[in-house]
Formats: sequence, C-alpha cells, structure tokens
Amino acid sequence: MNNTISENKAHLWQIAFFSLNNTSTNLYLAMMGYVSYYANGIAGLGVVLISFILTGMRVFDGITDPVIGYVIDRTNGRFGKFRPFMIMGYIILAVSSLLLYFTTHLVSGWIRVPYFIGIYSLYIIGYTFQTAVVKSGQSVITNDAKQRPMITFFDSTFIMLAHGFTAFYVSVYLIGKYGNFNSVSLFKEFVITVVIISGICTCLAVVGIWQKDRPEFFNISGDREERIHFRDYGAILKHNKPIRMLVIAAASNKFAAMVYGNATVIVMFYGILMNNYPLAGIIGIIVGIPNLGIIFLGITYAKKYGQKKAMIAATWGCIFSQSVLMFMMIFTDLTKVSIYHINFITIAFFLTFTLLNGFKSITNNMVVPMIADCTDYEYTISGHFVPGLMGALFSFIDKSFSAFGTGFVGIALSFAGYSKVFPQVGDALTPQLKFMTVFFYCVIPIAGWLVTIIIMKFYRLDKNTVQSMYSK
Repeated sequence: MNNTISENKAHLWQIAFFSLNNTSTNLYLAMMGYVSYYANGIAGLGVVLISFILTGMRVFDGITDPVIGYVIDRTNGRFGKFRPFMIMGYIILAVSSLLLYFTTHLVSGWIRVPYFIGIYSLYIIGYTFQTAVVKSGQSVITNDAKQRPMITFFDSTFIMLAHGFTAFYVSVYLIGKYGNFNSVSLFKEFVITVVIISGICTCLAVVGIWQKDRPEFFNISGDREERIHFRDYGAILKHNKPIRMLVIAAASNKFAAMVYGNATVIVMFYGILMNNYPLAGIIGIIVGIPNLGIIFLGITYAKKYGQKKAMIAATWGCIFSQSVLMFMMIFTDLTKVSIYHINFITIAFFLTFTLLNGFKSITNNMVVPMIADCTDYEYTISGHFVPGLMGALFSFIDKSFSAFGTGFVGIALSFAGYSKVFPQVGDALTPQLKFMTVFFYCVIPIAGWLVTIIIMKFYRLDKNTVQSMYSK
C-alpha cells in the first residue's frame, strides 16, 4: 500500500440520518415486491410475462449503476456530490410509482405492456440515482473503523422497521380493508403512503450528509482532478480482489433474498402453509426489540474483531436458524403457531425466527460499510478515490446476478401449475406447494449463505488490514 487516508469521524446523528436514505429506497423496494400482484390481478399480465419483465428490469437496474456511479465521481457542484442524486432520485421514484399504480390498468390493449415497461424503467432510473448514493456516500460520512459498523446498525434497524412496517401495513391493514390484492384502491393507498414516508426519510438523509458533502471529504487525493473512465471498472475488478470477493458473496446472498423475500413466497409461507397471513406483518413487531439486541451484539462483535469476522459469524447464524426453521416447516404443523394460544410450537417458531431475522439483518447490511473499506483500499493501491465507481460496480454485478431471483420464482411456479395466476392467501396446501415453499424459503437461502462462507475466506480486508490504511 502506497497511500494512507486521514481519519474522518462523524457525529452519531449524521450516520443515523444518512442511513435513512437507504430506508427511503427500501420502502419503495418493499412496495414493488407486490407489483406482481398489481400487474397480474389488475393490469391483467401473465405470471411468466411478469417474471420475465421484472427480471429484465432488474438487469436494467444493474446496467444503469455504472453510468450513475461514473457521473457521481465526476460531480462536484455547488450542491455537493451526493445530495443532487438523492433528491432527483426521490422525485423520479415518486412520480414513476404514482403513474405506475394509478394509470397502468387504464391503458388499453397492446399498449399496456410497453407502457408498464416504460414507467417501470423510469422507476429504475430514480431508484439507481438514490441507491448509488447509499453505497458511495457512506465513504465520506466516516472512515473510522469503530464507527463504520454503526452504519450497519442503523441500516439494519431502519430497514427492519421499513420492511416490518410494510408487511404489517399490507397483511393486516390493507388486506383487512380491501380483502385481497385484486383491488386497485389498495395499491393507490399503498403508493401514496410510501411516497410520503419515503420523502420524510430522504429529507432527513440530506440533512445527515450535508456537512460531509464537500470537496475536502471526497477529494482526498489532493487538488488534482480524478480522471475516471469506464475502462477503470475492468481495471478495478482485475487488481482489487476484496471487491471481487465481496461482490460474489453479496450477489449470492441477494439472489437468495430475492427468492425468500418475494411477495409470492411470503404468501405461500404465511398465507398458505401457516394459514395465517396477518402474522407476516405482526411477527415483525413481536421480534423487533429482540432483533435489535442481536444486531447490537453483531455490531459490538464487528467493532472488536472486524467486519469480516462479523459477517462470517452472522452467516453461520443464518444457516443454523434457517435449518431449524426448515425442519419445523417439514415435520411440524405451523398452523398451530398463534399469538393468542401460546404453545411449544409457537415459542420455538418465534425464537427461531427472531434469531434468523437478526442474523439476516446483519449479513444483508454489513456489505454497505464493507464497500467503503474496499473504496479506501482502492485508494491505497491506485491513488483513486472513486466511491461512486466502487458502489456502482458492486451494484451492477450484484443486481445482475440477483435479477434472476424474481424470474426464478415465476418460472418455477409456472412448472408447478401457476402459469396464469399467483398463489393466493387461503389456497389449499398441496404436497407440491409445500415442497415449493420449503425450497424457496429455506433451501435457496441456505445454499446462498454457504457460498458466502466459502468466498469470505478469500476476502483479505480483516480488522488489521483495514486499520493499516489510515493515518492518525
């Protein structure tokens, strides 16, 4: 290593507020998890067609990342490097989401499919604008080895609340109010709620990064201008082994997450196998506080032993917890799980789910500050401080691989007899449907986490290596 970086610390509130940028985009991501039901039940598109469209859109999402990352690294205007992309991203997300859910079903005939694709593409561009800052902006918030794990803590906490709120809002409130997903009013109310809450989160995130979004924090190589070109993406992949390993591990995790977190899989698990769909929303509230305890212990471990060891430990925790849950899904009657009649199965289920959800929160969000470590490592070996490029490079490969998760679920379901409609809450549990639920919800994520364990053996940025990059 030829270069060192001066330490940059932040106030805790700055880290917390900026993490809400990730929360904002995750609210949209959670909402779009239900777009299949809108496109199928209201807009009238077929299951396989929707799966292919959403897969293609996810690939398009990955392709836009390098472009936006390239622009971010060359941006240094009066409003900073990151804030303009956060604000523009939110505006595009809000407008495109409202158009999609309010107007797609009104478009007639053959125009409906290209219209849906066009509006969804606009949504992807806005999403890329804002998420590119998630992975690049945290490089300037702090580079302190003890503070960076706090990014994971706030990200995990806020994202857990965002997805928990969305699940509760949908399964308990919206479904309770409208009956099923075949109501256009359900999606109109849904999107308006997300636009408002996400807007508040974005405003707070802009405040959080405001003082750090200045040249002295991202022009660490001095006064010389960084000349970044698209060919630098290939060069970084070639000589920056940590980002290669992190990308592979995260892509494997993300593919699994796109499968087990798919809205249809959630319906299959809670609404059919457990015959208790409202539990999908209620459970997040019940396990929320214990999850925070697990996340806090994980962050404490990361501060002491480094983010690499914390990532590996949490991944093993995911594998163990998911294996126990798979055993319960196969050999016990999960319809007996009830918050009103406490029994052994209920206690075992909630304990297992609490551990699993806590460990997943750590593994899913630890990669964000680890990208920042890879960004700083790139500077030490090449002299280029390119957070936009590094975050975009990560997202491009991550999203390209994970894109197949949505398509995988749709295609697999079509072979299982669901080629025209998605499984609905209250459908009969057949042996085939039970097998598909276990496969989607347990087998796929366990396989993804095992890949992560193997790959992290080759990730060299442990605690000592990271600390050596910074000058006091």
